[in-house]
Amino acid sequence: MDAPTDPTLQALRRGGLAGARTLRLTGPLDALPEEVFGLADSLEQLDLSGCGLTELPKNFARLRRLRVLFCSGNRFERLPPVLGDCPDLAQIGFRGTGLREVPGEALPPRLRWLTLTDNRITHLPHALGERPELQKLMLAGNALTALPTTLQGANNLELVRLSANAFAALPPWLCDLPRLAWIAWAGNSFESQAAPARAPDVPWGQVEAGPLLGEGASGRIVSAIWHPPTGPAQPVAVKLFKGAMTSDGLPEREMAACLAAGRHPNLTGALGQVVDHPDGAQGLLMPLLPSDWRVLAGPPSLESCSRDVYDPALRLAPDVALQIARDVARGAAHLHASGLLHGDLYAHNTLWDGTAGEAVLSDFGAASRLPPGAASAAWQRIETRAFGLLLGELFDCCASEPEDIARLRDLERACVQADAAARPLMAEVVDTLSGLTDRLRSDG
Repeated sequence: MDAPTDPTLQALRRGGLAGARTLRLTGPLDALPEEVFGLADSLEQLDLSGCGLTELPKNFARLRRLRVLFCSGNRFERLPPVLGDCPDLAQIGFRGTGLREVPGEALPPRLRWLTLTDNRITHLPHALGERPELQKLMLAGNALTALPTTLQGANNLELVRLSANAFAALPPWLCDLPRLAWIAWAGNSFESQAAPARAPDVPWGQVEAGPLLGEGASGRIVSAIWHPPTGPAQPVAVKLFKGAMTSDGLPEREMAACLAAGRHPNLTGALGQVVDHPDGAQGLLMPLLPSDWRVLAGPPSLESCSRDVYDPALRLAPDVALQIARDVARGAAHLHASGLLHGDLYAHNTLWDGTAGEAVLSDFGAASRLPPGAASAAWQRIETRAFGLLLGELFDCCASEPEDIARLRDLERACVQADAAARPLMAEVVDTLSGLTDRLRSDG
């Protein structure tokens, strides 16, 4: 074998990483280096993504303290059964590895977060629903037609991604899970047709692209100047989609949902659909928010799993927290009325002005078309729980308690209660928050 070029692997083989808790190897590797087992008493997080591996050694469970394993971008057709022998392993990521088979014995007893996005899986084992700590399940981009019925007992399951699979229908028991708050299913055959787009086509020749504003899994956002055929030029943002499968689903479904949602003051929304891009890229023209607007919180960490990470220094006045809550609720209620579920209603997808509490809900990557009839209201109430969690987080950031804290906490409890059918719809939440906000302002 050639001498390793990965400096981390070189340091590992020199013995320079003794006591390390995290290790990332960049490969290429023919096999897991034996020196990794020298960290068995300390290693908690191991990243082997893109190393070219096709299997893990049978004694892999010697890494007895391992809690997080990333193996995405390798070539595993079968989830290694040895993972089930790892006593503390809680998070597993095997994205885009060509997986076809997930043996029940490969699922460790403390499994909390499982990412199997963009594979070829047609079946999941009953053992998946027998992991009591399971909280986050990422399955977009496979060939699944059903979920194991044992997941009916997954009382801690909060986030599920089922987009771009082969489901003919959603399991009816999914919306009864007591803690489920975030779900996506776009790109399955049962999903209803999107409403006609409410935004015009914008030729790329009318767009003068500027600096990069941000980049995510589904695309890049740049500032730009739009030169419409009539009227003055205006500053805008342009999101150009990458076209690759994301953990939420297909970028084209995100674009379709954003267009179907139309314009609303509490959604980032779309001004138009970019056409005739020289590289064939799909894109959206969006309003450009003021430069001092910011995200409300950071996304979940490995430790928090499904909960956003807030700046510990963030302190909100009660009226500001209420304004943010009301604006997000209004955006979500508009989506529901438009036949859409956001699917990722989080503080990290909330942009706000940093002062008065004006806010917009962003990122439609997990958005799905709601089914017709009574099923629509059932799924809307799943998103009500996501909003209730956000509401509680906002209250926790308050520098002082609002005067109507008892009523607000009652609303929070109503939104997050385990009986999903008893939760209010978002339109009802908006009415409650609007009344409390107006009352607080009049008292002030």
